[in-house]
Amino acid sequence: MAGIIHSSGHTPFNFDTVFDEGGAVAYEPPRQKRSFTPEEVEHIRQQAFAEGERSAVARAEQATAAALEQVAASARLGLGALAEVAHSHRADSAHLAMAAARKIADSALSRHPEAPVAAALEALSREVEASPRLVVKVAPDGRERVQAVLDRLAESLGHSGRIEARAEPGFQGAAFILDWGDGRAAFDPEDAARRIQDALDQALAAEGLHAEPLIPPDETHG
Repeated sequence: MAGIIHSSGHTPFNFDTVFDEGGAVAYEPPRQKRSFTPEEVEHIRQQAFAEGERSAVARAEQATAAALEQVAASARLGLGALAEVAHSHRADSAHLAMAAARKIADSALSRHPEAPVAAALEALSREVEASPRLVVKVAPDGRERVQAVLDRLAESLGHSGRIEARAEPGFQGAAFILDWGDGRAAFDPEDAARRIQDALDQALAAEGLHAEPLIPPDETHG
């Protein structure tokens, strides 16, 4: 079928064959092949199959990559939640241990309120051995008991000066202040417990979610 050439240069319709102004064929589309040999049919089939297979593999790879990314994202979320649970468990365990230690310490100090001041005097024996007089301020209800212990301790340490236990209003339990003129030592169970608790809280806060795992990995497995 011939094409019609207009002077304006525009072709309002598309035709199979296009002629130039001299009547020569300017363009002729390739003729479609109407028949194929069995070999050509098999070749075309194999090409189509290969292209389809490549397309299917590409889609499968994309789906696999997307699934792996989703798995990785879920794993990250799971590990974050697990780290929070582990940290919470570790903090709860530490606070429980602290509470138990506090109960044990309180019970021991109520039975032996003189123990802390006796331990302090033994630790400071070199510093106070030349002091002519030591004053120990203690809770009023334990003054006599502390005085008896200090007298025996002074004798065993060879301290020649006087050690006097004085009742201090407001002191309770094993609280004391030991004054030997050149220095002093003090102990307050409540303040000591608060400082230990603060140190524990700061350590847990600094550790955050970066602590070692609660259950170490089994190195015998790959």
